[in-house]
Amino acid sequence: MPKRVLVVDDDPAQRRILEETITRFGYHVETAEGGDAALAALKADTAGDICLLLLDLVMPETDGMAVLSAMRSLPRKAPTIVQTAHGSIDAAISAMRAGAVDFVVKPASPERLEVSIKNALKIEALAGEITRMKATANGDLSFANLIGSDTMKRVIELGNRAAKSSIPVLIEGESGVGKELIARAIHGESARQAKPLVTLNCGAIPENLVESILFGHEKGSFTGANEKRIGKFVEADGGTLFLDEIGELPLDAQVKLLRALQEGEIDPVGSKQSVKVDFRLISATNQNLITMVQEGRFREDLYYRLNVFPIWIPPLRERLEDVPELVRHFTARFAAEEGKHIDGIDAEAAAMLERYTWPGNIRQLENAVFRAVVLADTPMLTVNEFPQIAAHVEGYAVTVPPAPAPKDPAPHIEGPVMLGQSATAPATIHVPSGNGKDSVGIPALSDSGDIRSLEAVEADMIRLAFGRYRGRMTEIAKRLGIGRSTLYRKMREIGIEARPN
Repeated sequence: MPKRVLVVDDDPAQRRILEETITRFGYHVETAEGGDAALAALKADTAGDICLLLLDLVMPETDGMAVLSAMRSLPRKAPTIVQTAHGSIDAAISAMRAGAVDFVVKPASPERLEVSIKNALKIEALAGEITRMKATANGDLSFANLIGSDTMKRVIELGNRAAKSSIPVLIEGESGVGKELIARAIHGESARQAKPLVTLNCGAIPENLVESILFGHEKGSFTGANEKRIGKFVEADGGTLFLDEIGELPLDAQVKLLRALQEGEIDPVGSKQSVKVDFRLISATNQNLITMVQEGRFREDLYYRLNVFPIWIPPLRERLEDVPELVRHFTARFAAEEGKHIDGIDAEAAAMLERYTWPGNIRQLENAVFRAVVLADTPMLTVNEFPQIAAHVEGYAVTVPPAPAPKDPAPHIEGPVMLGQSATAPATIHVPSGNGKDSVGIPALSDSGDIRSLEAVEADMIRLAFGRYRGRMTEIAKRLGIGRSTLYRKMREIGIEARPN
């Protein structure tokens, strides 16, 4: 079911106006005539289809503040914009403290209302991602933050068991399956979660610098060593060291790594004494280490020291049931980042994505959804937004809509137009550029052919000036012929964030 905006107002005329206005913005709208009806709708919304609440504060019986208070006990709290005809600072502060994300005074202009709705939905869409990013940054990502179906239950079960111990873990799987996320979740649920999680991709560092980066070096130990470096093992002291692509580690470094695992001490380059370190090692690889051992490219004794607790992550093609949830997650995230309103993905496109084999795994799916969100012109993602995937799935084809035919330019009329003289109204106000080489156009007519309001044209002029003069407020105000305070006020009304000069 598509996402809906719930409009709560006791005035039938106001409800109809808001319903029509928000519908024009491209959202689905549901209305409630009072606080009790709103709470009933929210409690019945078990699937979370109500994505936003536009709530009147002053209503008989159960008013807006009572609704905000009752929403605290609900398992899911939709972002709420409150509105009232009796605007005051005290009312705004009370509503925001009660949980509202924004406050508008009736009658709110459509532009102000649209900006407020977009901002509220953007915050809501990013909330889960922000939580995930904070958990990742703080090193306390847990398995509850991960997206996975029944196929991933075995991986999560093993990860939980590994987190309760300091046993070395080897995570195996193809590139892009999420090995680092599993490593972060193990650290986040371990007794070392308050200590640092240090990550290093062994395949991304030059061979001659591997020992220095891993174990550190003393000042002057080699050419270019102008200062002492402690190395990744010392950085991870007390915490966890995650070595990705462990199969790329040179043989010389493998010997020192084996000693660090066995003895709990390292030898920095150029140092005369060993350094004791307390660390938990998690390693990962997308290669077959047994084959590398047989070919002499990986030490057999190190392999058995690393492979104490192996965890294999299946590729995405073996857990296609994860695709719908991953697509929903990535769509919400990228739609918020791109400032677009995307309700989801249609059934045909979803079926196509579940039939694709995904050789690049989750990383490829993430990039495909990102591209689809950028390409999308409608609230639903379709097959047309996934052209590279459709080209590899039998039975699907991308239909590229034909380019619109160019419109005939308005005729140029010499001299003034007299009463009764036939003339075509210009569809665009032409604004010549400073160098006279080109021009930009601001629409003078709406899609229906009606004259646009001066307020809308003025908003476009401000946006044009903001982009042309790169946000330099003094220059913009000068070119528009208005004061800076007036410019700031108008920019706030149309939802443009001023940049400090």
